[in-house]
Amino acid sequence: MNEHDLQLLVEEISNKYFGISFKHRATFNPRLRTTGGRYLLGNHNIEINPKQLEHFGKEALIDIIKHELCHYHLHIQKRGYRHVDKDFQQLLSKVGGSMYCDSIPGARRQSKTLHVYTCTSCKTTFNRKRLIDTKKYVCGKCKGKIRREKTYKTS
Repeated sequence: MNEHDLQLLVEEISNKYFGISFKHRATFNPRLRTTGGRYLLGNHNIEINPKQLEHFGKEALIDIIKHELCHYHLHIQKRGYRHVDKDFQQLLSKVGGSMYCDSIPGARRQSKTLHVYTCTSCKTTFNRKRLIDTKKYVCGKCKGKIRREKTYKTS
């Protein structure tokens, strides 16, 4: 599927499920990693993750388009277009779209480092993915100094 086919599909879904035409652009954005698509508030365009089509097929793509069109039409109508708004939730359930899409395997990076810190006073152990400035932070229990003990590298 190319971008012209995507544009036609979005226009078709908009007319069929919403009864309103889609007057902006729909494009593929391969830089999207952890989301199926996004609606751009500034220019009203919709971007779709092409990996969703590759991994999960056309039905998943249609659900994502319905989701993004809910944002689009509600924003254009100056109604609640955010996920927490009742207008959005009601319209999404009415058109049969999904709130979430399946995650693409390997899309999220996992931290491969674990830093272990210990309080010098109460001996409490802290595990963190990121380094902590031990001069700036203290133990949350007793306000004692903390010290980095070990750093583990996992694959």
